[in-house]
Amino acid sequence: MSDQSIPDPVMSFDDKARMIQHRRSIHGAIIGLQLDRYAPAEAWSSLPYHPVFVGDVSTGVIHGGVVTAMLDESCGMAVQLALPGTTAIATLDLRIDYLRPATPGQVMRAHAHCYHLTRSIAFVRATAYQDAEDVPIATATAMFMVGANRTDMLRQTPKVTMDSAPELVAPEDPDGGPLAISPYPRFLGIRVDGDAQAMMPYAPKLVGNPILPALHGGVIGAFLETAAIVSVRREIGLATAPKPIGLTVNYLRSGRPLDTFAKVSIVKQGRRVVAFEAQAYQRDPAEPIASCYGHFKLRSGPAE
Repeated sequence: MSDQSIPDPVMSFDDKARMIQHRRSIHGAIIGLQLDRYAPAEAWSSLPYHPVFVGDVSTGVIHGGVVTAMLDESCGMAVQLALPGTTAIATLDLRIDYLRPATPGQVMRAHAHCYHLTRSIAFVRATAYQDAEDVPIATATAMFMVGANRTDMLRQTPKVTMDSAPELVAPEDPDGGPLAISPYPRFLGIRVDGDAQAMMPYAPKLVGNPILPALHGGVIGAFLETAAIVSVRREIGLATAPKPIGLTVNYLRSGRPLDTFAKVSIVKQGRRVVAFEAQAYQRDPAEPIASCYGHFKLRSGPAE
């Protein structure tokens, strides 16, 4: 496995930035994530508001998974802008701290900075905000592997393409299941059975790297967060879904174009905070593609 970037003395920095603007992940392009401004090792992106991004229709608050997807891809852009050439990168881990809810109806923005780069690892910090960067809605720290495989998203022909972008529509849940109030998980196709077992059927719109292809790291994070919310709420018997405070996702192997499943366990339950662990797997539960550790704040409300 190579850990070298592909040098290209002909390509200018601006040319590479323009390629990043037009050859992003499939999921990032579908949801409308844009690279607005760039500098060496820095990326400023934006994500226009859409009703499908809502996590709770009763409040209009944006689903944490949307923020995760935006920050993950924005961090990846910053890494590409820090490299001397072009090469494959992959998220190793991503920590998200949710500081305040995003205001419904407003554009979300992100600023990512690759502050340290070695031959094989890139270290990134990012902030998500709306009105001003010094009033963040979430912060992230991440590590990326440089030269993660032999693909090059900016140059090679994708194996997965979409002739036209699918509509940002969340299928209705006529049965009033646990995701009935959450459009974004339904848009991703996430389903939950009677035992709170979550699964996410494969669809091209979930792809991050279209060359491999591989699932978007932010989508995997959104899936794990959703699975944990549903499982913790059912296990404790909460009338209201718990509020994500922060989570760390470790990416263990590429998410292949297959159906993905989750298993969740409560690590510790307090009066106000719950610590949880979750794993995403595909064919074999013993071979997870990602693991997640995080905390939820319990909202006030009568037990079911």
